[in-house]
Amino acid sequence: MPGEMSHRQILQALTGLLAALFTAMLSTTIVANALPTIMADLHGTQTDFAWVVTAALLANAVSTPIWGKLADLFSKKLLVQLSIIVFVLGSVLAGLAENMPVLLTARVIQGLGMGGLTALVQAVIGSIIPPRERGRYSGYMGAVMAVATAGGPLLGGFIVDSPLGWRWTFFLCVPLAVVALFLLQVTLRLPHTRRKVSIDWLGSILLTAGVSLLLIWVSFAGKAGYYDWLSWQTAAMVGTSLVLLALLVFVESKVSEPIIPLKIIRERTTALSIVASVAVGIAMFGSTTFLGQYFQIARGFSPTEAGLLMLPMIAGNLMGSVGSGQLISRFGKWKRFLIAGTIMVIAGTGLAGSMDHETDMLLVSLYIFVLGLGMGLLMQNLVLAVQNTVKVSQVGSASASIAFFRTVGGAVGVSVLGAVMSSSVSSRAADGLRAANIPVSDGGAGDSLDIGSLPPAIQGIFRAAYGDATATIFQISAVVSVVALIAVLFIKEQVLRRTLDIQPTPPAPTPAQPGMTGASELMHSGAGPTVPGESRSAPESAGNAGPTGSGRTADGGPTG
Repeated sequence: MPGEMSHRQILQALTGLLAALFTAMLSTTIVANALPTIMADLHGTQTDFAWVVTAALLANAVSTPIWGKLADLFSKKLLVQLSIIVFVLGSVLAGLAENMPVLLTARVIQGLGMGGLTALVQAVIGSIIPPRERGRYSGYMGAVMAVATAGGPLLGGFIVDSPLGWRWTFFLCVPLAVVALFLLQVTLRLPHTRRKVSIDWLGSILLTAGVSLLLIWVSFAGKAGYYDWLSWQTAAMVGTSLVLLALLVFVESKVSEPIIPLKIIRERTTALSIVASVAVGIAMFGSTTFLGQYFQIARGFSPTEAGLLMLPMIAGNLMGSVGSGQLISRFGKWKRFLIAGTIMVIAGTGLAGSMDHETDMLLVSLYIFVLGLGMGLLMQNLVLAVQNTVKVSQVGSASASIAFFRTVGGAVGVSVLGAVMSSSVSSRAADGLRAANIPVSDGGAGDSLDIGSLPPAIQGIFRAAYGDATATIFQISAVVSVVALIAVLFIKEQVLRRTLDIQPTPPAPTPAQPGMTGASELMHSGAGPTVPGESRSAPESAGNAGPTGSGRTADGGPTG
């Protein structure tokens, strides 16, 4: 049985699971510093740049709850292996892509595989480790996440600068996934108890269609050759999306096992944490996505150097996460860290909003360190706050809801910020070209990321445009982060419980009937009933219960 596994057996099983988790996380971070080079090679636009990230995030978010439901129907081990295979297929296709449509399709497939790994690794860990012992293994997961987060950008930059080229940022994950597949087959032993569940396919379709339509609308609105912000296309797409999302809420309120559990997310702490998580997702994914572009395009650093320049933010993230975790475990208080984290995120994004193409790199490092520290204080502690308010049976759904909305927030944020970035770069580049008496085409300027192919004089104009436009991204993120602060302020703090599950609240005491006061106090003190003729001294904590004996009644009065 899973609960009877020894420490050694659990570690063996965790080896394959953590290898799969490491592969999924690395695939996300390793591509960040390769994207500018990929866009230049495949002739992608700023919109394509955002969608390479958005496509994987959206597929990940939407598929995560579906994989979780499938885990109740079929073998978790088989599903983890299947998700790895899906991920490998997407990685191979991405590495072989010769144009943007193929790359975007591959990223969707990768996202589906990552969604499976995200949902199923947690489900399997819950199946092999008893809840009371789960904490002792959390350090292994933390180490894996730290290495993947810190090492991904550096490794991606190194691969792009090496003779291997950017395609190996995708290919490298394939052997890692195969190793994880082999380890899972050898080490993981899981009994499968099948129970009857219903998968909310209609909710999944409505969610995917509603969110995707909004992302498509915001990605192309206002761009030359497409449609204006105020147009019939906008009305049709936004209106249809709102109808689909309204239908989603209706469906989720009726089905037995909704893809989004409305009962849980209506709870005050969970609802406010979701609002804060969406804002944090925008700041987190937006910063990591566009910072690499800022370092390489606006400042002219190589992909490897861009990875090194991201280290201050990663260091701040780890310090905030580890430091706050230790202090929260010691004192049981967590809200102060959420407030401090949101303030730092606002400060970090606000300071980064003052950057341009000539900002001193020491200042840039300081800005992103503050931002990383704030995210470290927020991300896991928001999940912890929610887990502390729900029953053990609901921890998985509540945690998945936070992760789901944070990922969707990140996808929406990257898409929206990408659209703003494209528009701002195009406008700034056109102004710069006009100021230099260089003709501007009717289609505008700034649509291509292949800056290296431009003449040196024009390169300078475009680099300045990208550098200055990046500030707009962080300014918007700072405003959105204020929403997170407001949400956190309204969260009601509850001291972290020491028990595994929520303990039932004892019923309120009813007014004691005459002659029963002493008896109730004795029962409360644990002294128990007295037997006539038996001398028994009451404990001191019994208070005014008084001694009892053969000549006394239970309330301490004389016998009649």
